[in-house]
Parts: sequence; C-alpha cells; structure tokens
Amino acid sequence: MKKRGKKYMNAVKKADVANKYYSIDEAFDIIIDSHHVKFDECVDVAMNLGIDVKKNDQQVRGSVLLPHGTGKSVKILVFAKGEKEREALNAGADYVGQEDMIAKVQQGFMDFNRVVATPDIMSIVGKLGKILGPRGLMPNPKVGTVTFDVGRAVKELKAGKIEFKAEKNGILHASIGKVSFGSSKLKDNFIALLETINRLKPSSSKGIYVRKVSMSSTMGFGVALDTLKLRNNMV
Repeated sequence: MKKRGKKYMNAVKKADVANKYYSIDEAFDIIIDSHHVKFDECVDVAMNLGIDVKKNDQQVRGSVLLPHGTGKSVKILVFAKGEKEREALNAGADYVGQEDMIAKVQQGFMDFNRVVATPDIMSIVGKLGKILGPRGLMPNPKVGTVTFDVGRAVKELKAGKIEFKAEKNGILHASIGKVSFGSSKLKDNFIALLETINRLKPSSSKGIYVRKVSMSSTMGFGVALDTLKLRNNMV
C-alpha cells in the first residue's frame, strides 16, 4: 500500500472525504484549502454517467469552451491549404501545413497538443490515424476540430476549449482549471462542463444520468459531490 506524506494526510484531515458528499462550493473550498504542494495544481473532474458506451447511440463525446480557460498553454497544429493556412496563422496557430507537416509528424514531430484540419484535407490527414488516434489528437467534426472555420477553432482552443469523452464504464474525465483560479472561476468552468454534458444526454439512456461526480487537484484527494443537489439545480 502506498504511504502518503505528512502534508497529504494533514490535508485529508481537513475534510470528511471518506463519508460525506459536498456541494459544488464546499468541494472547491476544500480543494483550495487543502492545496499543499509548491506548484499550481490542475483541478480535475471525474463523472460516472448512466450510459452503456458499448452502444453506439449512448456515446457521450463533445467539447466546451470554459469561461476562464484551463490555465494551460496550448500548441496547435493546423492542416489546411491556401487562404485557410493564413487564417490559421493569423488566429494564433503554432504550426500550419499540409503534406510537409504530415511527413514531419510521421518522422516523430509531436510538439503540439491540439490538432485542427479543414474537411478538404482530411483524406491525407488520415495517414496519421495510428499516430494521432491513440493520443486523442485526431481531428474530429464532433468536437469542432474538423472545420473550415479554422480561425475560430484556433482561437477557442487557445482560449480554453476542452474535449471530453466517456470511456469504459461510462467514466468521463476533464480538467477544468488550476487551483489558483479560486472557487468562483472553477465553479463557472465546472457548470459550463456540466451543462454541456447534460445537453448531450443520449435519449436512450434511462434512469439517473449523472450518477457520481468527484473532483480533485493533481496531488490531492477526491472530493465527492452531492449529485442529488446537482440534479435538482441543473436538470
């Protein structure tokens, strides 16, 4: 069993996280108050949704522009041609190209963490499926990264647009900011995420949709939310 440090254990003592469910405000207050490391931790959310991901009509995948961003710097690669290349560069894209950039990625270049492509070039971007796919970087129209509006896509990604997808057992993970944001900004970001996920509820999903929600900082412990209060307020 992994031994926890003194700072971690002191932080745990500040809240009854093993037995209690908290409101959104209480959860963020606990996470911020128990921050005990020197770096600015990310705040992550894990949701257990009432879906069967094995069924095609119960996939939950999308994107949301967080009101206050993520606090992370984003490097964006855009596959486009002609005027769309200039549009992407003007919007702040870090790398733009076509076959040249595809070849570079095939040779090992990975100095980027988001990828956008125009629909007319996806036929050649498909060559990178085995490289970008496992890393969750393949452009996808469902999350707005396959689009002719590359300028808007780049600006939104730079501003803090995130993607999310329910994985095995209906678990969805997302990072919603940094501890330094404070509880008010973190709450705004969380509500934006929750509202988007609620809108994407599959019509074939029966029973309770948002079953469990837990938040934690990078090095912190999980704080479970009172999902009954969430459903009463948000659904």
